[in-house]
Amino acid sequence: MKLLRLTLIILGIIFCTASQTTALMLNGGRGLMHVKSAWSLKPGFLTMYMHSRFFGKVGQISSATVQSAVTYWDVQGSFSFNYGINQHIELALSPIMYQDNHKPSSKGYNIPDDIFLGLKFGSYGSKGSSLTYGGALTFRFPTAEHHNVIFEPYSAGTVEVEAAGLLTYSRDPLYPEDALNVHFNLGYVNHNDVGQKLSLNAEDTVHVNSMSQELLYGVGVKIPSTQFDFSIELYGNAFMQKPPKTAYSLENYLFFSPGITYKAYRWLSIDFAADFLLSNSQNDESEYDFLPRFHGMPNYPSWRVNMGFRFILLPITTYRVSEKDILMRKAESRRELFEQIIKEQRETESAEEELDRIKEERRKAERELERLRRILEGEARKKQKDSNPKQDEP
Repeated sequence: MKLLRLTLIILGIIFCTASQTTALMLNGGRGLMHVKSAWSLKPGFLTMYMHSRFFGKVGQISSATVQSAVTYWDVQGSFSFNYGINQHIELALSPIMYQDNHKPSSKGYNIPDDIFLGLKFGSYGSKGSSLTYGGALTFRFPTAEHHNVIFEPYSAGTVEVEAAGLLTYSRDPLYPEDALNVHFNLGYVNHNDVGQKLSLNAEDTVHVNSMSQELLYGVGVKIPSTQFDFSIELYGNAFMQKPPKTAYSLENYLFFSPGITYKAYRWLSIDFAADFLLSNSQNDESEYDFLPRFHGMPNYPSWRVNMGFRFILLPITTYRVSEKDILMRKAESRRELFEQIIKEQRETESAEEELDRIKEERRKAERELERLRRILEGEARKKQKDSNPKQDEP
């Protein structure tokens, strides 16, 4: 109980002081922190994920008479609720509760920020296969007061949509999450921003004339152990149609993210990760020279600290089952899988036997045809000999 109480206290402190999510790349379900897996939650399972990340950098404010240093923080916090509807469909609701917006004309933050609603269609693949595939559809609803936030991926303040393909490989298809697994994501995002007014202040406003579109991609590897899971992720974007010049986040980004997960209980795991920007942070294409306080600041964080808490809320039997029960359930699932594999193998063997029988019948038919051909040729020669008897006389 002391450990549980301490965990909840730490969780509350982190959520209140420094929480942040990764726009459309946040993953509250199975998989890694940023890269989704192709596995769906089991039917009836409900999880809650509290994710946080923060970034800080010291900048300079210069004027004709004063030059001073100022520290900028980018903080965002969110929840993600994921529910397994059936074996292949998972529903996700992910509200961003807090986001620094760095706007001098406002209180400086959004409470709440945008809300994400997603559907995952996963856990597809043949029995006993190491490969699993699926897809995901995510909508972003603009409930925040301010959008187009520096240090954050581009958001237009409209209903945006992402469609993604998911692929997962596991070394052990019987216990996939207990063995090394690799996840691949590729998504398309339509920002639906034609006609939007994109401005940084009252004097500089640009109307969006072309639909902003981008690809999101990610690959992640997880190496599990009894108490800890270790992971490496690589994720980024590539604009197909960039937003206008007054958008803070015009450039493509690529992040490298090593992480570790501590499995405190069967119903609670704690994630730690650090994001490192691999793309050129000095490649600034945005035009906001009228804001000198952002001079020298990258559009994306050069580093970022992540932390997350994942709870299993349903079914409540998760809190009562013993290690023996878990092993028995795993053994039962393995037995069912073995039975399915044996059944498929028998069907394959039966099909092979039928194929061999057909081949043997064909060979018999070919031999019969060959014998018939020889008989017919012999009879033809005999008739020819009988019709020309003088040809045999000397």
